Amino acid sequence: MQTNLPPAIFLMGPTASGKTDLAISLVQNLPCEIISVDSAMIYKGMDIGTAKPSSEELAAAPHRLIDILDPADAYSAADFRHDALREMADIRARGNIPLLVGGTMMYFKVLLEGISPLPSSDAQVRAKIEARAAAEGWQALHAELAEKDPVSAARIHPNDPQRLTRALEVIYLTGKSLTVLTEEKSPPLPYQVFQFAIAPQDRAVLHNRIALRFDQMLAQGFEEEVKKFYARADLHLNLPSVRCVGYRQMWEYLDGRYDHQEMRYRAIVATRQLAKRQLTWLRSWQPIHWLDTFAKDNLQQVMKTLKSRVP
Repeated sequence: MQTNLPPAIFLMGPTASGKTDLAISLVQNLPCEIISVDSAMIYKGMDIGTAKPSSEELAAAPHRLIDILDPADAYSAADFRHDALREMADIRARGNIPLLVGGTMMYFKVLLEGISPLPSSDAQVRAKIEARAAAEGWQALHAELAEKDPVSAARIHPNDPQRLTRALEVIYLTGKSLTVLTEEKSPPLPYQVFQFAIAPQDRAVLHNRIALRFDQMLAQGFEEEVKKFYARADLHLNLPSVRCVGYRQMWEYLDGRYDHQEMRYRAIVATRQLAKRQLTWLRSWQPIHWLDTFAKDNLQQVMKTLKSRVP
């Protein structure tokens, strides 16, 4: 860790673990400003189902990078990195510490480690590759890949058309191989990052919190929130916003695919599965300082860790 760099704080954790409450406490006790790291809170109007901070909480601790897009819009991890770096620089220029809070682990990863400059998929290029495969066979295309990118060819089976197509597509679009481009990462994050994760020690407790929170969402009008999106002609189940946990299950309920009780069950199970994936990410994350959701001294633990760097 480079101690000559300005500080930044990552506060990570699974859904329903208490991140928002701790983040607000940090803002009230340290010169911090919050940047949301959440791939669902970026969307306007998706408030109840994302457990977006309330107007009172936002007044006490404004969050950057929430409510920045319409649910019909696309947003990538690369977009997040660009926006987060801009907000971090602005917070730093104001003499404050960026506090990045959320549970979208891929966003944290690309911010910390950088992202390879891979091109977006091109439908025309893919169509040409598939036409060639139909005429010449995938083995011939694999032989071409072996000539232009032997490293990728060694790990991609000739009978794996999806990965083979992507590897060739990258070459045709950029003139560079997938191997070369994946080694070209963004510059390292110019901050000394203090990383914290918060979660209950007992997985069953987290599961209960998830179920309780979803029931609270239902009581707060989650169904009516989704109905507003369901009525829009430009929104559908293939969009990332609609496929967010909870929203997808409610949408499918409105489609008539199952009853209300089944919707509730599926949404809670999907949220628990999301929390499991988040915890799996975090357990492999290094270095990280773990906090217990129910500990009384979480604020003190964070401040103690930051003590040497806080202005």
